[in-house]
Amino acid sequence: MAGTRRASRKTTPERPSAQHPALLPADQSYLQRILNAKVYEVAQETSLDAARNLSKRIGNKVWLKREDQQPVFSFKLRGAYNKMANLAPGQLARGVICASAGNHAQGVALSAKKLGCRAVIVMPVTTPKVKIDAVQALGGEVVLAGESFTDAYEHALELEREQGLSFVHPFDDPDVIAGQGTIAMELLRQHPGPIDAIFVAIGGGGLIAGVSAYIKAVRPEIKIIGVQTKDSDAMVRSVRAGKRVALSDVGLFSDGTAVKLVGEETFRICRELVDDYVLVDTDAVCAAIKDVFVDTRSILEPAGGLGVAAIKQYAAQHGTKGETYVAITCGANMNFDRLRFVAERAEVGEEREALFAVTIPEERGSFRRFCELVGGRSVTEFNYRISDRNEAHVFVGVSIARREEADKLARSFEKHRFPTVDLTDDELAKQHVRHMVGGRTELAENERLFRFIFPERPGALMRFLSSMSPDWNISLFHYRNQGADYGRILVGLQVPKRDGKAFKTFLDQLNYPYTEETDNPVYRLFLR
Repeated sequence: MAGTRRASRKTTPERPSAQHPALLPADQSYLQRILNAKVYEVAQETSLDAARNLSKRIGNKVWLKREDQQPVFSFKLRGAYNKMANLAPGQLARGVICASAGNHAQGVALSAKKLGCRAVIVMPVTTPKVKIDAVQALGGEVVLAGESFTDAYEHALELEREQGLSFVHPFDDPDVIAGQGTIAMELLRQHPGPIDAIFVAIGGGGLIAGVSAYIKAVRPEIKIIGVQTKDSDAMVRSVRAGKRVALSDVGLFSDGTAVKLVGEETFRICRELVDDYVLVDTDAVCAAIKDVFVDTRSILEPAGGLGVAAIKQYAAQHGTKGETYVAITCGANMNFDRLRFVAERAEVGEEREALFAVTIPEERGSFRRFCELVGGRSVTEFNYRISDRNEAHVFVGVSIARREEADKLARSFEKHRFPTVDLTDDELAKQHVRHMVGGRTELAENERLFRFIFPERPGALMRFLSSMSPDWNISLFHYRNQGADYGRILVGLQVPKRDGKAFKTFLDQLNYPYTEETDNPVYRLFLR
């Protein structure tokens, strides 16, 4: 690729954090760091906007701290610039280095351009060209290394030592934390009145560490609530365990917060200062992206929607009314092609669509009886294929106003002798089966079904195929582009029982995240 250098992949253990100054003994010292932070030569003070439609709907006042409005569409610029602006002249002259495939990379590149220094950005070879181009457009020198962030991170540390560069960590550095804390300083100046809670997305923890350090020093009565996705909850698990916990895998939908191991310093601050945590799922995040669009006509990236998703969930769980909440909308670097996926899942996240697998007897009038039970509700999807002489299995989506309606509908179907499986929360159903055609077959002997996450790059499928035993047959395959850096693929494989051990070795060596779905009822109803 023009303008980039590739480095070979190295297999090295993951280090918890970059080298940084000694941990500060008192968080009060962060107040002075934040007040003196050098961010405004490149970052801008972002607005605090009222989310009027969302506020009215949930009965609480919701405000959005619009970090998606920064020049690189993310808060990361603040911490990167503050770290670099505090380097000694000799360090700046030698240049800086970081490892990132996302917002931090652009923040470091733009900061280096402003300061007139060299910036080396190490990115995985899996990084989409659009992100590489964005960094290079800001003057960053891109080095491609390895297939994962861990590989890129380890190679960046090697280049740091070899070339005498200064490492700019994305979160685990006091100057980076202080730079992010300027968001809280602005927020309190913009809203001097009562605030009940501030909701902050967590990846490695730099943003929430800076925000909580400032808020608890100035307005300790305000709750700080951290937000993570259910499949990337390293901070929550670490706080519960009393020590940092490394995740073996992380969910990739909210790629801006997909961190396996949080920072040492960020963990210390969160354990001491964060009041509570909320875990949200993909559907809730998609619904939050839609909520912000309705109120602002702006489109957030998934990480940017975490705070809004958590506010809705928190208010519903606690039954709050009339309180004041702030969500930090931390980023808007969304691939346009992902909007289709977001729009589809937002309806489920808003609890406006219920999905069912319903068994209908193959007899005169049964389909009409089923439609009468659906009543005046709008049918969003209906997939049917004859399966045998006695019954048919249908995949049906129905518009609902509240989640409880799904349970009520399922009970009604069952009562009228239509066996029903509620698929509203079933990932296999939502990601694959609803988009598939065909039906069951008797030819797929010894079939096992898997959902894989493949890197979205040339060669990923061939790696999968070339690693397989020639004795294993692919009996089902479904892929649908979601506009992300990865692809979700459904594969049926005919694996003889005697090959169980060899197949497990294949899965381990492949090293693609996977979930086996062989026992999922939606598979048995529609595909097997």
